[in-house]
Amino acid sequence: MPVELLERRPKNSRPVRLVTTAGFGAMALPAGTRAWAEANGFSGEAGRLLVVPDATGGIMEALFGLGGGQEGALAAGALAKTLPEGDWHFAEEPEDATLAILGLVLGGYAFTRYGKKPGKAIRFTMPKGADAGAVGRAAEGVFLARDLINTPTNDMGPRALEQAARDLAKAHKARFSVMAGDKLLDENFPMIHAVGRASTEAPRLIDFSWGRKTAPKVTLVGKGVCFDTGGLDIKPASGMLLMKKDMGGAANVLGLASMVMSAGLDVRLRVLIPAVENAISGNAFRPGDVLTSRKGLTVEIGNTDAEGRLILADALALADEEAPDLLIDMATLTGAARVALGPDLPPFYTADDALADQIMQASAAVEDPLWRMPLWNPYATKLSSKIADINNVTTDGFAGSITAALFLQRFVEKAKNWVHFDIFGWNPSDRPQGPTGGEAQAIRALERVIAERYGK
Repeated sequence: MPVELLERRPKNSRPVRLVTTAGFGAMALPAGTRAWAEANGFSGEAGRLLVVPDATGGIMEALFGLGGGQEGALAAGALAKTLPEGDWHFAEEPEDATLAILGLVLGGYAFTRYGKKPGKAIRFTMPKGADAGAVGRAAEGVFLARDLINTPTNDMGPRALEQAARDLAKAHKARFSVMAGDKLLDENFPMIHAVGRASTEAPRLIDFSWGRKTAPKVTLVGKGVCFDTGGLDIKPASGMLLMKKDMGGAANVLGLASMVMSAGLDVRLRVLIPAVENAISGNAFRPGDVLTSRKGLTVEIGNTDAEGRLILADALALADEEAPDLLIDMATLTGAARVALGPDLPPFYTADDALADQIMQASAAVEDPLWRMPLWNPYATKLSSKIADINNVTTDGFAGSITAALFLQRFVEKAKNWVHFDIFGWNPSDRPQGPTGGEAQAIRALERVIAERYGK
């Protein structure tokens, strides 16, 4: 079960002492605790837990190592997996109590839909300085994103993704609509239709809005490719193993929307999710095809495995038509981003220096790693086509994440601020604040940015 947070400390609650390697020697510890630590060679190594027995052989307290502190407050998440069952509390309030408790809650996550055991029953008393509301909103948003990504495509195709969005919208009394199948052609979303038409589940554009109509407009666009075979430019088998996560942009957008709506931020929130499966059949779109986008730009298909940017382009064009104050898109878009920065550090792209600085400050403040990459305009020529306005890929393979961002930028003109996130949406190995599997990236930093800009 997830970590249960308590408002009041039970009488039988035991303390956890957070220990750094630099501060261990000067800590005021009971003589028996220090002797036990020395006997076990414990000096505050990062991630190590030492349970200290009492005189009867029961548990008196626990020491948890923070190392040099570089891992941050979220490192406390490891306690969810290592503490014995029972009631616990921090012996002293952590420097950032909210993040430490959030790390603990996130670290207790388990995806149990298909029978996995939920784990140990840990109950932890909320420190006085922690913001319980912020912890609850963040955990709810992160868990929603993780659950959606972890669910395999047989249970999370375009129709199921629509239902997940519908459920979230209904919970917050948002206005919901969807266009599916040939209705996409009638309403001028030709690239969403082209990418998704080969699947047995119809492509669709999910659209919901929440908040005062006259409030600042914040629009979120998430890539919802529920499975990506690569299309006719088919991926190898090894390349498809994680393609259930190719709707990670949509999952993260829904997680962020959950946080924004739960916080009651004074924005007119709009969420757009093009949901498709990039499948193969007789009517699949082909390399060399030329598609006309919603914006009117013609796109030559250099590779059918670069489909995410196509569906995002139509959705971004729609979002841009109402000139939102802030337009955010999130997508598991390129392998090039992983080569450049690895799985844990998503790049983002924006032409607005002030917005970029605010995102980086929020990233550091909430320990949600991000890194700005350049919209390097000289690379735009790599997307040129001899027969259309633009190609969906380059021919040399260089700067793949940057050129993908430049492709999307062509479809945004009126938005006051636009930022694109090329996320991975996955933990390739266990981390203190989350197990191997689907992961929320950038949404905690973005919720902070939106709150700072527009508030309540």
